[in-house]
Amino acid sequence: MKIFLPILFVFFQTMARSQITLKADGPGNTYELINQTLANKSEAVEAPDQCTNHSSFGRHIREVWDSSLNSFVFEFIIHANPDNDRCIMTDRQRVEIKTYEPSPDDLKGTKGEIITYKWKFKLPEDFSPSTHFTHIHQIKAVGGDSGSPLFTLSPRYNKEGNTLQIIYTANQYSKPEVLIEEPLSNFLGNWVEAEEIISIGKKGKYTTHIKNIKTNEIILSYTNNKIATIRKDNKFIRPKWGIYRSLASPQYLKDETIRMTDFSVFEFAHE
Repeated sequence: MKIFLPILFVFFQTMARSQITLKADGPGNTYELINQTLANKSEAVEAPDQCTNHSSFGRHIREVWDSSLNSFVFEFIIHANPDNDRCIMTDRQRVEIKTYEPSPDDLKGTKGEIITYKWKFKLPEDFSPSTHFTHIHQIKAVGGDSGSPLFTLSPRYNKEGNTLQIIYTANQYSKPEVLIEEPLSNFLGNWVEAEEIISIGKKGKYTTHIKNIKTNEIILSYTNNKIATIRKDNKFIRPKWGIYRSLASPQYLKDETIRMTDFSVFEFAHE
């Protein structure tokens, strides 16, 4: 779906409360910058850096110069072998940044709030998704039913053409539902900007759109004005960015490098 007209999102009876941003500023102290911004200097990075089978590689997130944006960006690096999930799980791999319990309250989405997440990302032209899960963004819950993510942005292998999907999981007993999908080819090799707006509640609202930065063309757009965006007994919701993928179909996987930058979180309160 391609939409060329500007999209305007309006929320009534709102009051701006805060904005927190994370922007790459050059090599060195990358994890320290991420941790300070997203988690009050606690550990906001999940990566296999310290695993004995791959500790020699070092940090899996770096800051590099990007000539297209003319700025420094974060580069997330994952290897088909031997990377795993934080030296804990060996059937999957993870290089992600997150907010969670130690994070500032302004980064925790609670009932009655509206959260807007914005970020830029670039998938390589030869990016290879799996027949199993490959997530590059998640909205997770904390407390209560918190196992499965509520929303994911996920490249997915399809023999008729790979896609980029937004997937929703209502609760631990629900089957994941694909809310929208677009050809993955529209996202490869180009910088895009994502914006995700979540009105948090049992009868919440969810809106997201992604645009090609060079052409300003909207290449994915979805809105649902009646969807549960937090589950019963959840304390808050939180974002994750990076790459998190299953190793169940290793024949589809290869070393990948994803670039991301200009993360921002806007939090609003509403009546």
